[in-house]
Amino acid sequence: MQLYTIHTGFFKLDGGAMFGVVPKSLWSKVNPPDENNLCTWAMRCMLIEEGGKLILVDNGIGDKQDERFFRHYYLHGDDSLDKSLAAHGFHRSDITDVLLTHLHFDHCGGSIVRQGDKLVPAFPNATYWSHSRHWKWATEPNPREKASFLKENILPIEESGQLRFVDAGSGAGGGSGAAGGPESRLVAIADVILPGLSVRLVNGHTDAMMLPQVEYKGKTLVFMADLLPSTGHFPIPWVMAYDMFPLTSLYEKNSFLEEAVAGGYVLFFEHDAAVECCMAERTEKGIRPGAGFRLAEL
Repeated sequence: MQLYTIHTGFFKLDGGAMFGVVPKSLWSKVNPPDENNLCTWAMRCMLIEEGGKLILVDNGIGDKQDERFFRHYYLHGDDSLDKSLAAHGFHRSDITDVLLTHLHFDHCGGSIVRQGDKLVPAFPNATYWSHSRHWKWATEPNPREKASFLKENILPIEESGQLRFVDAGSGAGGGSGAAGGPESRLVAIADVILPGLSVRLVNGHTDAMMLPQVEYKGKTLVFMADLLPSTGHFPIPWVMAYDMFPLTSLYEKNSFLEEAVAGGYVLFFEHDAAVECCMAERTEKGIRPGAGFRLAEL
């Protein structure tokens, strides 16, 4: 198995929204904002090559939205999905599977492209994987989260016939974040797509978000998506205002970090602008990030 980092560029989001109830005087020390209170975030994806499979985990914001949409997010940097794939010798048509952690626009916007007046899959030979409960959540969105679920990113996947659900017959149901019971704090594991590749199901950020987990070079590596968007989110109360069920996020993060320390997990960050990977370490202040490193250094 070989893992590759796929860079799709940077964007900006409001620092207060990214750190919820944490005062700016604290979060600004780890993520300094610009004059508009915006912080820079990566849209870092991962490619898994194994046994004839090329599995892309998430795909960034894409480029099909109009100027009015993009001016809210200040896309910048020299990286793009196509450029990053090409750097490793791959093309969109080589991708066999696209595993979408969840369907917020900054994670799945690259799934679909415009061809004339049509919206078509950006990866013509790939199976797109989602979770059935999350798919329902995204296609029947609540008013608070509706702006993050853009139908042009989502519905054409199903219309193409390339959509599959990881939980079809796998038992990867898990508890709903809305339920708020003990089951929502547990992590459900299901083997999907490839032997050795699993997903952790978490429910605080959005219902049934998947965190891919793989055994790689003697380590357990977890793609953190939005459970832990950056190293700045290690303190347990530092939970995003974007999270639908912040207390569920808090419990899930606390439980996961305890497991990550005990298991020596490698954590891969989708949104940290500077740190690609790290391991969690126990300190007198609680569990905190260890030294950062690149995936290629494993």
